[in-house]
Amino acid sequence: MIGAAHAPLVAVVDDDDAVRDSLALLLRMHGCVTREFASGEAFLAWAGAETADCVLLDLKLGGMSGLDVQAALADRGLAWPIVMLTAHGDVATTRAALKAGAYDFIEKPFDDELLLRTIGAATDTSAARRAQTEREARFARDLARLTAREREVLGHVLASRHNREIAALLDISPRTVEVYKARIMDKLRVDRLPDLIRLALEMGVGKQ
Repeated sequence: MIGAAHAPLVAVVDDDDAVRDSLALLLRMHGCVTREFASGEAFLAWAGAETADCVLLDLKLGGMSGLDVQAALADRGLAWPIVMLTAHGDVATTRAALKAGAYDFIEKPFDDELLLRTIGAATDTSAARRAQTEREARFARDLARLTAREREVLGHVLASRHNREIAALLDISPRTVEVYKARIMDKLRVDRLPDLIRLALEMGVGKQ
């Protein structure tokens, strides 16, 4: 089953009714939620109403091409993993799709197992991105809870200054510096100073 802990939503964009229906059936049998669209225009009208964990996108659509749809998603900042589907095996188009950020490229008629493995990997990537986005949002909220003085102390900590140095710079006691550091760690939900430094640097705080 794909996404056993979370039923991934896969958008199927193909102007061939039979292909679209068979893909949707296959995916639902393997634990996915699907949304089906017969054109790039219809898909783009929906995009943003829900979050897709993966997009199966036919390259040769009537109207907008798969590459056009891919570009439109990028313009909107929707970084959903796209698996391009084509019956043509066009090497130049394959290169263009991958260069523009497509997750993978599969030729029709496709092998079900290969398709399912590819979609599983794409939805795992989506889940990891979503988790990181949620982590960054939580960190931003936590960081906003710091007082101006706590932010100042944090900056000195990230500059590798010791308590006595920080105390002298801020005209406070080393014990007060320890109190500020404890408050900072509590607000940022870490237990150890190395974890605080690692988290702050990972989130871009203190980088030059």
